[in-house]
Amino acid sequence: MYQFSVSGAARGESVEEGKHLAKQLGAALAKAGHTLLTGATVGLPNYAAEGYKQAGGKMSLGISPAASKVEHVIKYRLPVKAYDVILYTGLHYAGRDSLLITSSDAVLSIGGRLGTLHEFTIAAETDTPIGFLHGAGGIGDEIQRLLDIAKPIRNNIPICFSDSADDLISQLTKHLDDVNAKYLNLYN
Repeated sequence: MYQFSVSGAARGESVEEGKHLAKQLGAALAKAGHTLLTGATVGLPNYAAEGYKQAGGKMSLGISPAASKVEHVIKYRLPVKAYDVILYTGLHYAGRDSLLITSSDAVLSIGGRLGTLHEFTIAAETDTPIGFLHGAGGIGDEIQRLLDIAKPIRNNIPICFSDSADDLISQLTKHLDDVNAKYLNLYN
């Protein structure tokens, strides 16, 4: 129905803390019938993609910073198995992040470090709704404090928080359904 990107830590403490949550997030996206997009990276986004495929998800798309499959696997050391399609952009990480977020109807964020914060900033600047799944530590569990410092958010984008993957996806889907009410037939 909608394209949801999963943003989160590729490495660091929040990967171990959030591995199970990321798989639940991927499975919840599959159950809801949405398409999964990630930055085709290791860590939490890849665990979400694995959970998505294990739950029978219809379409997982990885958006790679590399220019080719060889570069993706050899230079960047990134995975390929959990994806139906990988778009090799050659945009490196900063460009890949922008393409990933702007190609998404909404963003699901879990754990994270600097790259996850970068993806949140892109979502905020492009009016892309974003939801944070709590429990993995990292940026995802600190974002509310950062939002309090940065207020007001210029575009008043929907930012959701939950400890439940199903609840978070439900909140964002409801928002997208409301915004796209006249065009829901395009998403079915």
